[in-house]
Amino acid sequence: MTSTEVTGEDSGPSGYAAARLRLLRQEAPSGPPRRAALARLTDAWLAALHEAGAPPRGTALVAVGGYGRGELSPRSDLDLLLLHDGTVDPATVATLADRVWYPVWDLGLALDHSVRTPAEARRTASEDLKVQLGLLDARHLAGDLGLVTGLRAAVLADWRNQAPKRLPELDELCRDRAERQGELQYLLEPDLKEARGGLRDATALRAVAASWLADAPREGLAEARRTLLDARDALHLVTGRATDRLALQEQDQVAGALGLLDSDTLLRQVYEAARTISYAGDVTWREVNRVLRARSVRPRLREMLGGKPPVVRTPLAEGVVEMDGEAVLARTARPERDPVLPLRAAAAAAQSGLTLSLHAVRHLATTTRPLPEPWPAEAREQLVTLLGAGEATVPVWEALEAGGLITRLIPDWERVRCRPQRNPVHTWTVDRHLVETAVRASALTRRVGRPDLLLVAALLHDIGKGWPGDHSVAGETIARDVAGRIGFDPADARVLATLVRHHLLLVETATRRDLDDPATIRSVATAIGSPGTLELLHALTEADALATGPAAWSSWRASLVADLVRRVAGVLAGHAPPAPEPTAPGTEEERLAVEALRTGEPVLTLHAEHPADATEPEPVGVELLIALPDQPGVLPAVAGVLALHRLTVRSADLRAIDLPTELGPAAVLVLNWRVAAEYGSLPQATRLRADLVRALDGSLDIASRLAEREAAYPRRRGVTAPPPRVTVAAAGSSLATVIEVRAHDAPGLLHRIGRALETAAVRVRSAHVSTLGANAVDAFYVTDAKGAPLRAEEAAEVARALEADLRNR
Repeated sequence: MTSTEVTGEDSGPSGYAAARLRLLRQEAPSGPPRRAALARLTDAWLAALHEAGAPPRGTALVAVGGYGRGELSPRSDLDLLLLHDGTVDPATVATLADRVWYPVWDLGLALDHSVRTPAEARRTASEDLKVQLGLLDARHLAGDLGLVTGLRAAVLADWRNQAPKRLPELDELCRDRAERQGELQYLLEPDLKEARGGLRDATALRAVAASWLADAPREGLAEARRTLLDARDALHLVTGRATDRLALQEQDQVAGALGLLDSDTLLRQVYEAARTISYAGDVTWREVNRVLRARSVRPRLREMLGGKPPVVRTPLAEGVVEMDGEAVLARTARPERDPVLPLRAAAAAAQSGLTLSLHAVRHLATTTRPLPEPWPAEAREQLVTLLGAGEATVPVWEALEAGGLITRLIPDWERVRCRPQRNPVHTWTVDRHLVETAVRASALTRRVGRPDLLLVAALLHDIGKGWPGDHSVAGETIARDVAGRIGFDPADARVLATLVRHHLLLVETATRRDLDDPATIRSVATAIGSPGTLELLHALTEADALATGPAAWSSWRASLVADLVRRVAGVLAGHAPPAPEPTAPGTEEERLAVEALRTGEPVLTLHAEHPADATEPEPVGVELLIALPDQPGVLPAVAGVLALHRLTVRSADLRAIDLPTELGPAAVLVLNWRVAAEYGSLPQATRLRADLVRALDGSLDIASRLAEREAAYPRRRGVTAPPPRVTVAAAGSSLATVIEVRAHDAPGLLHRIGRALETAAVRVRSAHVSTLGANAVDAFYVTDAKGAPLRAEEAAEVARALEADLRNR
């Protein structure tokens, strides 16, 4: 007996279980042969269970759904229908059902079962779309073959007759599921079955094809389905559970089980498959809706029009027309003689808010000759027009990608195609993020003098993520090369390379550096070089952040970047940044300092801030002013109290004010912090003050309280944060030494850093805190006890000690 056979004497649960285990333990990777072998093994076992004890005539055992298709993964449900003709005694049918169902349950296998006559099965299918979809894949296992054949024919006939009603219902079902589960091709932990572009959508396309109303594009569809099924098989074996969600902690093991290099390779394959299925779905449902619209034309009107409505073809561009709501090639188009036609067709479609027809994409992909290098001016202009169409760019770009036209136009695109981004702040894969950035940039083109450079820079700014090392450095070289190939002159190519190299410069500087420090402004001005490039970089920064995700941009970040741009523009215009001078305390700061000196205790105020040019009431943050007699431990105490009250720190400025007294000048420490509530409303200032007093006198153990909270919300299993890294920023400031901390964000991180810096006996002049997702990047401007920058060896030692302290937490 082979591992895929079950004999009559081996048909019990133990015999099947042993054979099943042998099959699943074979070293052969997941794939159709093993799924088919598992289905054959299960078929034989279930058939033997049905046939044992001479089953009555007029009954049959039927596999439906995924089992009916033979797509049996290691932990798949068994979808079974016990069919009878209605003449068999009900007690006999019940006994037969028990004889099949109970051994399945005894093995712990999931079972989706029903007992029906053909008429009952058809009636249930007419009421429940999911039942009807399962019956479309009905497959005979044992018993009366004619009964099963008749049911299959009747169900298929019902499906085709009811298609005008059921297909819109199926379309809505797919849309609802996509709304709940998201798009598989962009999720870090995708559901291989339920997410858009997953196995359920592939099954829906089979159902559409069975209706004869429309058919899905077949290119790559079978391979995409196989990729997802293989991944699910490996996932079942790795986890030992019936799960379809590809969780982060299992991806490396699943990749290993499939013989892949790593989890990123796995995700790229899964994303590629999902993209193929999603695009096929888009094309198919458009065709379904077109056919249904055509059928809805009244019969008399069709008669008047000679049997069918006339085909209207509206010109859009040279060689491109609109027909049936899609952009198609004109009859006179000659792709083999017109290498610009793919870009012209895409631009015309996007500008008209249309999609490119599948037939047009296929024809362009197979007949158009490559563009000469450098591109002619028209090709470059059409690319810019396509990128400037806003949201309408996305479906057209997807159509070009599906036809392989994007990588033909921009070969470097292949390295970022379907590339996952592990940072949860990012919503999209690298390639889709680039397109989304161009979409966002299209709304900002009126703000810049060279919208063409802005749009192309948006498309290329992360192109270096397909290469090892710093993606901005790699991207600079690629952008310069691409710019030359698509026809930009050397000066424009230099601007594009600069934009790509420094696309993170503005937001990183604005959120992590002291903008009052002339060294900060001069370094940014030197990197950017010209007012025109600064203008473009400002718009690119906003578009990039908006396309990243909701956590990457806010009114607060926008206001900081705008302030930085204003200061840098002054330097580029020939104005030297003002020399830093000690600023006199404001009225509110002075009042608080006097009160703190009088009482000998902390005094504080809280109030919301709004951007000066705000059109909406969204605050950019909350200003927290604290004054207290100068003493050790202030920074960790304040940071710890804010963490306990769930306030996120965005920036912190600390300075001492000398106030006159009868005994001479007395130092009062004034802290000006920008904070935001993690959620809910702000705490009362009186509660903050009370806890700060307790923290300073030692009666409030902040470290223990924060540890208790962290223990109450343990980090997710399998998610291991990279170790913290502390560096000294080179030439960061002429006024202080800049210590930069990169670490996993957690409650009390700033408190721990403050304690470590106190231990190192350095003074913190200001802190600039930036958090994206789970990653914190904090910059601390520190000096020695006399207010001077640290010597190089002292700074390096402080950085080493701080990193060691954070790693040991």
